[in-house]
Amino acid sequence: MTYSIAGMCRRTGMFGVAITTSSIAVGSRCSFAQAGVGAVLTQHRTDPRLGPRGLALLERGKSASEVVFALTSADESIGHRQLAVIDREGRTAWYHGDKIHSVHNASEGDGCVAIGNIIRKPSVTDAMIGAFQARPDDHLAERLMTAIEAGKAEGGEFRQEKSAALLVVHEQSFPLVDLRVDYDRDALGQLRFLWETYVPFLDLYVGRAVAPDATK
Repeated sequence: MTYSIAGMCRRTGMFGVAITTSSIAVGSRCSFAQAGVGAVLTQHRTDPRLGPRGLALLERGKSASEVVFALTSADESIGHRQLAVIDREGRTAWYHGDKIHSVHNASEGDGCVAIGNIIRKPSVTDAMIGAFQARPDDHLAERLMTAIEAGKAEGGEFRQEKSAALLVVHEQSFPLVDLRVDYDRDALGQLRFLWETYVPFLDLYVGRAVAPDATK
């Protein structure tokens, strides 16, 4: 009952993810990213421990495929999980556990990977990749937002999406964008509102952190 996308901007080096589901607080449990390293998505009977573990492996220089192999090779519960990883080179990999019996799928493109489970049709992930790749010059957060909206337009999941999150990292140890809707009848609509409200403050908030004397 979750669909998501992880992507990289090859122009800026940013990494990010967008995700939505019909349960509460998806952003705190399922989406992980680190500047200069990559991103990890963990969902379907979610094990949030897999996110930090994946990032640690990416930071050590492991490829996306190597990370997925490491996370899935010695875990007795891994059959319940769904994963997606993007590494610092923009390479991607994914995993579907054999205990996922609903409609599920994964799709990959240049610098992006989308996964979904308990979705209406497999093309939900294809739609996300298509939307992401169609706008290479947009800000990464906007591309991710457009992609997750395309997934909903393609059918989304069977239940109403109630939480959603948008996470982008770039250069600093703290996120450039970390917006979450934890419970709302229109989770993606609210996330779109938050993103468009936050855009004017992107550079200001980074500037206040790294050069407070030079900003208002």
